[in-house]
Amino acid sequence: MMFSRSFAAILLSLCWLTPWVHADDEASVPAPGVWPIERLKTEVPAYRIENPSSKIQSLIYAGEKYDGHATEVFAFYASPTTLGIGEKDETYPGIVLIHGGGGTAFADWVWMWANRGYAAIAMDLGGRRPPPPEFDESGKLKPHVGHKRETRVRLVQGGPADGHNEKFDSIGGTIDDDWPYHAAANVIRAHTLIRSFPDIDSERTAVTGISWGGYTTCLAASLDDRFKAAVPVYGCGFLHEGESVQKPSIDRLGDRRDAWVAAYDPGSLLHKCTVPMLWVNGTHDIHYVLDSYAKSYSEVQGPRTLRIEPRMPHGHQAGWNPPEIQIFVDSLLKNTTPLPTVGQMHVSDNGTVTLPFQSTTKITQARLHYTTETGLRSKRKWKHIQGVIADGEIMAKGLPAEANTWLVTLTDDRGALVSSEVGLR
Repeated sequence: MMFSRSFAAILLSLCWLTPWVHADDEASVPAPGVWPIERLKTEVPAYRIENPSSKIQSLIYAGEKYDGHATEVFAFYASPTTLGIGEKDETYPGIVLIHGGGGTAFADWVWMWANRGYAAIAMDLGGRRPPPPEFDESGKLKPHVGHKRETRVRLVQGGPADGHNEKFDSIGGTIDDDWPYHAAANVIRAHTLIRSFPDIDSERTAVTGISWGGYTTCLAASLDDRFKAAVPVYGCGFLHEGESVQKPSIDRLGDRRDAWVAAYDPGSLLHKCTVPMLWVNGTHDIHYVLDSYAKSYSEVQGPRTLRIEPRMPHGHQAGWNPPEIQIFVDSLLKNTTPLPTVGQMHVSDNGTVTLPFQSTTKITQARLHYTTETGLRSKRKWKHIQGVIADGEIMAKGLPAEANTWLVTLTDDRGALVSSEVGLR
């Protein structure tokens, strides 16, 4: 059902009068690792829209309590309806967009997905708000000034900041000052909120996040089974192992280390995840390293697709640009042509690697990537061997016996890349 902007503004302002309800209003505050999932999934948070006539709306919704105080979360929201390109009575799939470290709610990310036919929400998970978006004379969005950190301001009722102390050192006692709890809970609250909007098909929703947002995507998709697709970019679990740059911060927790891992490392939750996932990462990422990455995607119970790109750069734009993300989400929410799927990779004694695949699109390139070097994974040099594309199988000869890490990539005639699982020894 579609509403006029004036009626929508009245309706949305009435929603803001709804009493805010929080976990802390109960008899006790949950301990770390205890998630009030049913409440988060069923209780629509109070909200207000500051500029209901804008193409990209500035929305504030009630967050979880922080040190006993009510909080609010800032978000940008846009859909074909707000852009003025929607059809009467049409509903759209929804997507939740989670920024990474140093990020915020990005208007251009929301704009991109709204123009793809989605109702998109991107929130700031550090208790701040960026400046409003600006448009040129033709109505096109200008580059969002919110990419500059100095343009953001602290909300009067903002939740915890997203610094290292809030992410790690807050562990102990109750959850209400733990950033990982607030991040995942406020993502689920945003999901519950947009599912209540009249122009969204509540049964077609997805989530994607970048870096720390990918980490939070892993948490949210493991806790909230209402998503029909999830795309963690870079982010994974098992951060307390291997070469992750987060490991020293976790180790410094001392006798609180195990509590943080049990409560907030995605590796402790991913075994609950049944949501179909596309895992996007690079071979040389220093934040989310391949061995921890392989452990993470191996934990999930739902279907998984991998896109591990040699030397993929790390960043927000680099993280939301891969076309495979839209192809994957569209295939599940709009029933469009899916990405190719691959089976179990096999390595023979003579170094021949074979990989079965299925694809409704033509595979135009296949490569076996590998490294024989040791030392930091982010510093190792990789080589590749061209693969032979046969009927339903990729074959590449010559994997050296001393190779310690390898994978196969396939590219189809759309330019979409998928990969095998990572081989490790």
